[in-house]
Amino acid sequence: MEQDYITLTIGKQKNIALIAHDGKKSELIQWCKENEEILRRHFLCGTGTTARMITENTGLPVKGYNSGPLGGDQQIGAKIVEGKIDFVIFFSDPLTAAPHDPDVKALLRIAQVYDIPIANNKATADFLIHSSLMNESYDHNVINFNKSIAERAQNLPH
Repeated sequence: MEQDYITLTIGKQKNIALIAHDGKKSELIQWCKENEEILRRHFLCGTGTTARMITENTGLPVKGYNSGPLGGDQQIGAKIVEGKIDFVIFFSDPLTAAPHDPDVKALLRIAQVYDIPIANNKATADFLIHSSLMNESYDHNVINFNKSIAERAQNLPH
């Protein structure tokens, strides 16, 4: 019988997604400048405009996906599912409505499902990036989705 959980490993070099709503982009760029030495040791990606602005302002190489409203949040979520992103820094703006809010909620949900560290503000990002776990690999348990799907399929009415 298959186990309910499988163990995944976040490597020593993290795959970090950097995302910010428009009103928080300058704050994220400043945070990246302050943490440039640490961030340089990891693979960075981000949604369109944010990725470009971080690279232009810090020199950090950030692989860009689409902008959030054009599917970038969903692309990041898909990379989490594929095991290609294992850490998310998302400076969200709680005081401004975003037209792609359902996409943002889906991204946050998938990060929770896959037990991915996610920071949605500077304080949390500071605590995460300065954790001793940033310098080592980390094993975490995730629901065994294959087993879960097989069990659900068995319980469907015939």
